Amino acid sequence: MAQATFKGNPITLIGPELKAGDKAPNFTISKNLLETASLSDYAGKVKLISVVPSLDTGVCDAQTRRFNEEAAKLGDNVVVLTVSVDLPFAQSRWCGAAGIDKVVTLSDYKDRSFGKAYGVLIEEFQLDMRSIFVIDANDTIQYVEYLKEMTEHPNYEAAVEAVKKLV
Repeated sequence: MAQATFKGNPITLIGPELKAGDKAPNFTISKNLLETASLSDYAGKVKLISVVPSLDTGVCDAQTRRFNEEAAKLGDNVVVLTVSVDLPFAQSRWCGAAGIDKVVTLSDYKDRSFGKAYGVLIEEFQLDMRSIFVIDANDTIQYVEYLKEMTEHPNYEAAVEAVKKLV
């Protein structure tokens, strides 16, 4: 279990700390209330996974908007996934209001499968910690950023550069 902070206060992350070179763990996550998705649904594509605690917060909103803009430039061999514990219909509402149309939002609300597999489940809040994973077409992790402070922005440029090296 790793340590991070929320506004300077310690929080506990559950699960393994993944590194570049690790095989990306599988997960089962909700596309909507009836359909699920897993890593294999995006087989053969480069995957940029942007993890946010909740789309309805300022940094998460900005992060998702930024990666939506980047997704439009990355080509058809790349999929940008935004993972949060927000309910699927809340994600859909937020995307509609924000004009998000390139990023695929996925919800980890049911069993926190993604959070546990990727080491980002916050024990105290049952939310997923802000983080970035870039996974190649063969499902090997090529870039990881675990943020130590929940309210900080990720390194957008480094994540996008990691994707560009794979396409």
